[in-house]
Amino acid sequence: MPDVNLATTAPGTRRLRVDAARNQQRIVDAARELFADRGLEITLDDVAERAGVGVGTVYRRFANRRELVSEVFTGHIREFAEVAEEALVADDPWEGLVRLFEYACRRMATDRGFSEVMLELGEDRARFDCPREEIGPTVAAVMERARAAGVVQPGIEATDLFALIYMVDSLADFARPIDSDIWRRYMAITLNGIRAADTPPQALTVNALSLAEVEQAKAAKPGPFPSRRR
Repeated sequence: MPDVNLATTAPGTRRLRVDAARNQQRIVDAARELFADRGLEITLDDVAERAGVGVGTVYRRFANRRELVSEVFTGHIREFAEVAEEALVADDPWEGLVRLFEYACRRMATDRGFSEVMLELGEDRARFDCPREEIGPTVAAVMERARAAGVVQPGIEATDLFALIYMVDSLADFARPIDSDIWRRYMAITLNGIRAADTPPQALTVNALSLAEVEQAKAAKPGPFPSRRR
């Protein structure tokens, strides 16, 4: 059996592994930025250009866009699940609910790809391998805890919370060309709409759009609330 010079071969092998890991991270970071800015309808060529690597490098690590979506958004959704768990054990049930709602609205309003994944998972779970089932039961428990504490109006359900998040997201998408922080205003208005009478209201920290700004937002997009689905 021939001798193997480990001192010569091992460093080169380690270097290849380091380079591969670095390229993988550059690809994932680039994909995360592109998904946030432009949504899911990007190509692996777009990712390669943003990451500064060859297209072949991307395809060696991700066979298709679905794999890359799963890599990026599984982490996002698990973070969502962690926030929900923290909200569930918050000292104040209302503050826990507010914290969870704010996180969800911020992620949906500022990350177009995340919004599209959350909307499409319910209709085609086979398309993405992201574990959204990690979120649902905990969100339901957060809402049930708030309802039991009497800090939300009777009859408000966990499914209402998801629907309200999507509503805020749609309003934010409509007004984003004028004010990228407008989601905060709609979030506060929405929370004030479900709170119980004795629960302190959320402050409106972002000004309403003027009529002229509403017209500008309408002119920027076809229709008042264009769908992100394609």
